[in-house]
Amino acid sequence: MRAPSPEHSSLEPTDPEALHDLVCVGFGPASLAIAVALEDTLTASTLPAQFSHLRDEPPKVAFLERQPHFSWHEGMLLPDAKMQINFIKDLATLRNPRSEFTFLNYLHHQGRLVHFTNLGTFFPLRLEYQDYMRWCAERFRKVAHYGQEVLEILPEDNGIHSKVEVFKVTSRERASGQIRTWRARHVVVAVGGKPKLPDVFLGNHSRVVHSSQYLKALPSVLHDREGHYRLVVIGGGQSAAEIFNDLHTRYPNCHSSLVIKGGALKPSDDSPFVNEIFDPDQVDEMFQRPRERRAAAIEAHRDTNYGVVRLELLEHLYAKMYEQRLREPDERRWKHRIIAGRKVSKLSSSSGAKKLRMVLQNEELSISDPDFEMVLEADAVIVATGYERNAHEYFLRPATQLMPKRPRGQTNYWWTVGRNYRVQMDPRKVSSAAGVWLQGCNENTHGLSDTLLSILATRGGEMVESLFGRGAPDIPGGEQMTNGH
Repeated sequence: MRAPSPEHSSLEPTDPEALHDLVCVGFGPASLAIAVALEDTLTASTLPAQFSHLRDEPPKVAFLERQPHFSWHEGMLLPDAKMQINFIKDLATLRNPRSEFTFLNYLHHQGRLVHFTNLGTFFPLRLEYQDYMRWCAERFRKVAHYGQEVLEILPEDNGIHSKVEVFKVTSRERASGQIRTWRARHVVVAVGGKPKLPDVFLGNHSRVVHSSQYLKALPSVLHDREGHYRLVVIGGGQSAAEIFNDLHTRYPNCHSSLVIKGGALKPSDDSPFVNEIFDPDQVDEMFQRPRERRAAAIEAHRDTNYGVVRLELLEHLYAKMYEQRLREPDERRWKHRIIAGRKVSKLSSSSGAKKLRMVLQNEELSISDPDFEMVLEADAVIVATGYERNAHEYFLRPATQLMPKRPRGQTNYWWTVGRNYRVQMDPRKVSSAAGVWLQGCNENTHGLSDTLLSILATRGGEMVESLFGRGAPDIPGGEQMTNGH
């Protein structure tokens, strides 16, 4: 078989009207990892036996992506921001260190391998890592359809007594509004997270910006780099801390506040023993646990990923706060301050909608305490409160009749997945040769690594095996998934 090159992929474009073997909804890191694993399989010097049927005819594949080009957290690609995972956990190395798609091979092709080595780090800049993923994605440009917003996934009607053999994916071309239908035996949903805002911030106010849009949206609201703005960041995790640290470089004259619910910013635990929970082989162990034990394990290790900040940044922020304390003992007079133990209870507009007024409550105090509430005014608020990962529930609404029979007395029932990420559907209604898979929304069944980059290389290989391998096990036993996971 021909060797891969940066200019060509074994996957060729398919007429949208034709039957596809696979349509991936979303073309971010998760789908890209599947594409990379599939390309590595098709270009291997010896094709594994379970893929021998692909030797003469590569699968017909399409990737549908809402954005106009490959993009990964563009709104948070801050200067000097580094990856939080080792580059060895790239799109290929842990599955196949000889792959053309490793981060080291990317550096080699860019002529920076030696220079990167001189940095003495395992953690590249986020800007560089996005460029690495774009370099990989470019290989699949013939089968990646950008600007396609998927609307729904529904079974193709084969008659009342026939099993579903094909799924139809409906998309809208964002530039023209044209509706298209893609037919596929297999569909993978890998759209990432949707920005999550607390209820108090809902209302489409232009001066409330989610952290995912920080670099894109904030300049459109605050035009004057030298302006004396008052800016507020909400959240106690890595993104909130990074934005709080970045604001004064973007707007040197601003006054900024970081509002957190807890009593202090907390460090993330990335010590080597704890980091083993992100090892690929931990997914099996996590999935096999009883539901209660699995939930307890995930909760016990939330400080590896949620509401925590890398120690290096914490120490930097503390030093900045200390410098202000040297000049001014009263924190209320500082230009940049951290307001701990507070929650935003009310939000309103003032001054012709050009300013926001927030009421912050300290829930540990009684209502009669004079410090129970405080008021902040801001020219803009950046909300770093994470993401929801339930888009599949929306896409699959037209297919709910394919759900397995509900357990007696269970009313809150959502789509479930097996260990191989395949959505559990009624086998009386759906052929074993067709199905839907979910990526990046299975944390409560597959563990904390599910939404992260750490296991993409290995998981991509597992997905190719499940989707295209002859004799691949169709592991049953899905767990209940709650809306939002």
